[in-house]
Amino acid sequence: MITLFRYNWQVREEWMEWSKQLTNEELLQRRTGGIGNILYTLVHIIDVEYSWVRALQGEADEQIDMKDYHSIDQVKYLSDKYHEKIEKFLQDWSIERENERVKVSWDPVSYTHGEVLRHIIAHEIHHIGQLSIWAREVGLQPVSPSWIGRKLR
Repeated sequence: MITLFRYNWQVREEWMEWSKQLTNEELLQRRTGGIGNILYTLVHIIDVEYSWVRALQGEADEQIDMKDYHSIDQVKYLSDKYHEKIEKFLQDWSIERENERVKVSWDPVSYTHGEVLRHIIAHEIHHIGQLSIWAREVGLQPVSPSWIGRKLR
């Protein structure tokens, strides 16, 4: 499971680097779909990942206000800040926790830990697809989503 998270983190890093070629106005420009712009989509990816992992750890959600993030450097800082905590959790996670249930404050349904981890992975991949479309709309080559050649193991 951790390898899929590492894939997402690597692709996310590449998107944040890619984003540096755009102005802040371009990063915040209103776009069709998703969260509505490139910068807030990256914040949203990070927020969802961290919120769900905190829930799996039995911790309360920490609200992230997207409007506090005005540059890709701020978003990168947020990603780096949470990355270490999430990776430590994943390194300690074991298959025995797969079917443990978790209840979150934002959803009336409970889920298994395994469902949540797979949701986090799929959620980021979904939004990476949106970023790819937006990249093409501005006439730029998107980050490659290919697993091949990433040396993740």
